[in-house]
Amino acid sequence: MEAIVVDAHRRSFETEGKKWSRPVAYRWLRYESSDPVGRLADGVTRLRKRGGNFDAGAVDKACAEASNKGFLN
Repeated sequence: MEAIVVDAHRRSFETEGKKWSRPVAYRWLRYESSDPVGRLADGVTRLRKRGGNFDAGAVDKACAEASNKGFLN
C-alpha cells in the first residue's frame, strides 16, 4: 500500500507542476510516526481531497496479498 500512496502523491505533484522526490513524499506523510498504517490512511484521505487517484489494480493486488498473509479480515 505504501508504494501506491507514494505513487499517487508523485502523480498529484506532477499534475500540480511541483517538483517531487521520495523524501518529499515521506515528509508529507510524516512516515516516521509510530503509526505508519494510520499515516498511509491519512495520506489517502488527503490525496483524495486534492483529486489524487490510485491505481485500482495495484490496490486490489496489495489487498489480496495482505489478505493472504492474514492482515485483512
